[in-house]
Amino acid sequence: MMDTEWLLVGKIVNTHGIRGEIKVVSQTDFPEERFAQGNELVMENPETGQRITVVIQGARLHKNMYIVKIKDLDDINVAEKYKGWSLKVSKDDLGELDEGEYYHYEIIGCKVVTEEGEELGAVTEILVPGANDVWVVQPAKGKQLLIPVIDEVVLDVDVESKKIIVRLMEGLI
Repeated sequence: MMDTEWLLVGKIVNTHGIRGEIKVVSQTDFPEERFAQGNELVMENPETGQRITVVIQGARLHKNMYIVKIKDLDDINVAEKYKGWSLKVSKDDLGELDEGEYYHYEIIGCKVVTEEGEELGAVTEILVPGANDVWVVQPAKGKQLLIPVIDEVVLDVDVESKKIIVRLMEGLI
C-alpha cells in the first residue's frame, strides 16, 4: 500500500495536561468525524516521514483547537515527541460526501469560469471564516478574487474536469 495518498486533517501543536493528551489544530472540514472516538488516523513526522497508526479515544474542542486523546498514549513525555507531527487520513478512508459537498483537495487547483465563459483563475486556497467558505482565486495576472461559496454564486462544480462555474454578483470583483 505504498501508493496511498494521505490528506492532512490536523497538526499537533502541543501537549495538554500530564496524561498524554495532545493539542491539535484542525485542518479538516469534518473534525467531529475525524476526531471521533474509535476513528483511526495516522501520525506522521514531517521531517522523517515516519508514520504511526493511532486510534482516537476522545476529543473536545477547546479555544479553536482540539484536545485529542490517543489510545495508549498516556504520558506527557511520550506525547512531547509528537509536537509538530501531522495527523493524516488515507484518501481511501474518506467518507462519501453528500451531493454538493467537496473535499478541499478536490477544489484547490480548479479553474474558475463565469457563466459567460470568462476565465477568472484557479482556486489556490480555501478560507473558512464563518458561515460559508470562501475560495481564493488567483488570476493569471492581477489580484486575487474572493468567491463566497454560496448557491447564488457557485453554479456548478465539476471536480472531474477541475472546473467551477460561478455567477459574479455585483460588488464581488
